[in-house]
Amino acid sequence: MAVDYEKLGVFYLGREFDAGTNALKDDLVLYDSRDLTTHAVCVGMTGSGKTGLCLSLLEEAAIDGVPAICIDPKGDIANLLLNFPGLTPAEFEPWIDPADAQRKGLSVAELAAKTAETWKNGLAEWHQPPERIAKLRDAVDVAVYTPGSETGLPLSVLRSFAPPPAELLADTTALRDRVGAVVSGLLSLLGRDADPLQSRDHILLANILESAWREGAALDMAGLIGAVQKPPFDKVGAFDLETFFPAKDRLALAMAINNLLASPGFATWMKGEPLDVQRLLFTPEGKPRISILSIAHLSDPERMFIVTLVLNEMIAWMRNQSGTSSLRALLYMDEIFGYFPPSANPPTKRPMLTLLKQARAFGLGVVLSTQNPVDLDYKGLSNCGTWFLGRLQTERDKLRVIDGLEGAMAGQGAFDRAALEQTLSGLGKRRFLLHNVHDNGPVVFETRWAMSYLRGPITRAEIERLVAADKQDPPSAAEASLARQARSNSAAEAQVAKAAAGQGAGQSASQGEPPPTLPEDVLQRFVAVDPSVAGELAQGERVLYRPVLTATVKLHYVQATASVDEWRTVYASAAIESDEPAVQWAEGELADAAPDTRGGAHPREGATFAPLPSRAAKKPTWPSWQRELKEHVYQALPLTLYRSKAHKLVAAPRETEAAFRARVRQAEVEARDLAVEKLREGYAKKVDAAAEKVRKAEEVLGREESQLDEKSKSSWLSVGSSVLDMLFSRKKSVRSAAGAASKRAKVAREKEDVERAERELDVRKKELRALEDEVRAELDAIPAVPAATELAIETVVVHPRKSDVDVSPLTVVWAPWVVGADGATRPGAAV
Repeated sequence: MAVDYEKLGVFYLGREFDAGTNALKDDLVLYDSRDLTTHAVCVGMTGSGKTGLCLSLLEEAAIDGVPAICIDPKGDIANLLLNFPGLTPAEFEPWIDPADAQRKGLSVAELAAKTAETWKNGLAEWHQPPERIAKLRDAVDVAVYTPGSETGLPLSVLRSFAPPPAELLADTTALRDRVGAVVSGLLSLLGRDADPLQSRDHILLANILESAWREGAALDMAGLIGAVQKPPFDKVGAFDLETFFPAKDRLALAMAINNLLASPGFATWMKGEPLDVQRLLFTPEGKPRISILSIAHLSDPERMFIVTLVLNEMIAWMRNQSGTSSLRALLYMDEIFGYFPPSANPPTKRPMLTLLKQARAFGLGVVLSTQNPVDLDYKGLSNCGTWFLGRLQTERDKLRVIDGLEGAMAGQGAFDRAALEQTLSGLGKRRFLLHNVHDNGPVVFETRWAMSYLRGPITRAEIERLVAADKQDPPSAAEASLARQARSNSAAEAQVAKAAAGQGAGQSASQGEPPPTLPEDVLQRFVAVDPSVAGELAQGERVLYRPVLTATVKLHYVQATASVDEWRTVYASAAIESDEPAVQWAEGELADAAPDTRGGAHPREGATFAPLPSRAAKKPTWPSWQRELKEHVYQALPLTLYRSKAHKLVAAPRETEAAFRARVRQAEVEARDLAVEKLREGYAKKVDAAAEKVRKAEEVLGREESQLDEKSKSSWLSVGSSVLDMLFSRKKSVRSAAGAASKRAKVAREKEDVERAERELDVRKKELRALEDEVRAELDAIPAVPAATELAIETVVVHPRKSDVDVSPLTVVWAPWVVGADGATRPGAAV
């Protein structure tokens, strides 16, 4: 049997199953990918085939170029990395469980050979050639992250304490939902009360976080500890801060957070890639990615913490996307039991409900799975348009699921509870009831064979083997610097110190003299000496101020053809040398963060100063340095954009190449789905009319066959009667024989009618098949969506408009350094 399942935008899930005859049908179950934008829930006990179905769904999405983030509490989803195009025993052998082989009385090699043969035959039975496995591997990148552990790819959670996008900041309700969820997740990790209305801890932290975000500031854990001790506000509601939350109690909360920060285990939460949804969905080159967040190794509070953060990051990413009716990405969670209960409100529940209600408009599909159906919020799950229901463990589970499905189907027509209960009771392994609001009715089907080797949960050691090749090199010096800046929340101060450090410790200084003389209108700032860094000066030590030149530069990028009209502000800094050329802007820093020059207009008493060049005292020097900075910024900071001529799309100023490629490909997907929809709509009436003709022809044939059967029986009775009459009554036999002959003639005419009905039905069926072939040919003519990496993308370089480059008056920032008696130096300000 030829099987055609590689269609545009549809997922091959299996074949229909006839529960009455207990046999598979030829009809394929092809699921429209767009239906996943209304979300799906899969319920089934252990051994029902639920994992195979969900992994098959992810495989189909990957082949179609749809990326996914998968939350994996059990370790099963990492099986997606175990797909072997060669289907050879050698490919399977490293992943065979020796204990499993021993239980079966086989060697590992023997079980590997048997497993390879089983997978080869299974895929062949479901008409999936090895080339399809290779296609899956080429279509998507699969990565396994282990937050809180370095077993897989580590994932840093620091990003979740950074300000959300401007769109979310402008939405007060969405902002407070995010703040509340982040705080609840953190408090659950601390084992403290997380009630948003009753918990002082929650209220204080929520106010601190919201205050910081509204000011555009990022709070790391150290910054949060400081803010708890000294909040940036004096009142909470109607009460002053001390009445609401005394300093002694705040210190206890700060200590709890500090204990968490200081614990060796928490250090791993700060390592690795940032929790950035765009990076989890696409590689830097724009290739779609399945990111598996394996959390089986975490404690329950840690799982709640990371799932809460992931869901909130998904919401922030979602709200930054354009609307679409096509499937853009998937969020899959393998076991939602405990994260979405009907009555309790864990920190994961609100963001999950937000996604179920709002994600459809942005093309984000949510797929939730569980083997524990009793403790689930089915009112929330009523937002799911697709239900996959498999074999259930107890009668209570079955009744609870039926109740949930009945609620989800409210207002959609008749609900046959008894029939549904009977169907669920008869489901076997790998057989599911599919209820899709986009289809005419439910269908029972058997899942296709998964291309990935379903060998059960992947252990931590096996995850380490799987991701060994993907482990990144240690962070570069630049990345380490960025991490330090995030931890201290003073990025620009680090740049000032870095620029100042370029001047040698042996540079001559003026002992006990005031700062070098500068023109009246030149501003000077003296960075405060940090006692925790400089401490009490030892014998022979002194504070040396080194000069750094700073300025604020505003840039205006304008290009009509690229639809660019963008303002940008940068902060420039460069060391001032005593030798010429005194200022080299090209060796300085251009940063998006303003420098922290806390201290004031006066230096530390008794400090010394590195010398300035003699021409620094001359007024014309300063406009000259401004002009040099202006020219440097013009050359150094062009705006590089990406453009797709074919789609008439240009990247946003800060949009990465990967994000832009994903956006262009999404436009291709939308165009494909629109073309398919138009084609279907154009042929719908014709196909319906042709199908109706087939139906009517079948009715006519059925009626004619019934009449023929009736006439045939009547004719044989007449023949029998005439034979008896011939034996006993001559006169009557003549009449009987004539009647029998008449009935045989009628039978002959009925046969002719049946033959005509059969010919008519054959004609109608041929017409329908021809129409279906015509539709299929036109569908095949619609171009396949190319991979994101194959799209034709060009770069557009836009220099700032020179006349709009605005350089502020230059400021001399004096950065303190401690010079020892031996000439060694250390920073005098926190970096």
